[in-house]
Amino acid sequence: MNEAPKIAIIGYSGSGKSTLAAFLSERFSVPVLYIDTVQFKPGWEVRKHEEKVDAVRAFLDENAERGWVIDGNYRKLEYDRRMEEADRIVFLDFDRFSCLVRAWKRSKRFKGKTRPSMTEGCDEKFDHEFRMWILKNGRTKEIRKGFADVVKKYPDKTTIIKNQRQIDKFMGSI
Repeated sequence: MNEAPKIAIIGYSGSGKSTLAAFLSERFSVPVLYIDTVQFKPGWEVRKHEEKVDAVRAFLDENAERGWVIDGNYRKLEYDRRMEEADRIVFLDFDRFSCLVRAWKRSKRFKGKTRPSMTEGCDEKFDHEFRMWILKNGRTKEIRKGFADVVKKYPDKTTIIKNQRQIDKFMGSI
């Protein structure tokens, strides 16, 4: 991998995208963008679409030579550009039940607090809506096809990780 790589991390909610992004950002000394921080204002208020696109575009432009790590899906936020410009795409393809357990553990660790990869003022939550997103709504045929399309379009630069053992092996190889 390049000295200052551009790494896009995609995958299902609760799979560990943010944790891996923080590790890679530190490892390569490149800035990280957690797309959740672009999506939400404090209190879980969704930003206006134009603001979100402008923020992601600015991050990509400002760090074009420096490298970056970007964690998140959000297909309407410069997704194609992120995938195209990335040197490496990491797809965390964990099963829904592993993601649910991981998200539950995260909710316990950050209960009443904002996790580092989220906008300040968006305290961690593990409500019914989020659980349904992990188990069902975030795994629609369209979403699964979107991930499959990325893997198909960029096979030479995509790494698929399906469990913690594979994440550990990947991190150990960096």
